[in-house]
Amino acid sequence: MDPAAEHRQQLRSLRDFLLVYNRMTELCFRHCVCNLNYRLLTGREESCLDSCAARLVRANHRLMGAYVGLVPALLHRRAAEHGTAAQLPGLPASPDPAPGLAEPSPDAPLAST
Repeated sequence: MDPAAEHRQQLRSLRDFLLVYNRMTELCFRHCVCNLNYRLLTGREESCLDSCAARLVRANHRLMGAYVGLVPALLHRRAAEHGTAAQLPGLPASPDPAPGLAEPSPDAPLAST
């Protein structure tokens, strides 16, 4: 990868990290801090912020783990759809889906959130 492309990738990664960090900070602050009349946080607010941030970090790690586990299978499937499976180095011939994540059937209803 040329240095300019690597620099752009690093900037994208930094931007993505800052977006996640800022969103997490905003969510936890809105959820935990109720009173802005004091300069310092109360013990209850600090505890709430700690647990809120920890929950969001754990959720982010789980999502990233699932994403990393699914990417090779998705790339392989896309390559197979376009008939270019032999051109993608490093992909296994028959990728296994991520543990615990089964591919939904086309007839299955979408899960509501």
